[in-house]
Amino acid sequence: MVRLEPRIILAAIATFVALGGIAVSIHGLLYDEDQVMWSGVVAIGLGIAAMVVMLNPLHKKSA
Repeated sequence: MVRLEPRIILAAIATFVALGGIAVSIHGLLYDEDQVMWSGVVAIGLGIAAMVVMLNPLHKKSA
């Protein structure tokens, strides 16, 4: 059986957080809700940053 690494799973979750942030930002822009729009922007930034950290190719594997 194939065992997935936890950081790959977390990177996939971070990708969906970023996609959800895009949807929230668009919703905030369409309905003129500044607070909602900025929370979506923060979610996009955090999701992308987490995805990059989790998929860092320089991550050292423990033997």
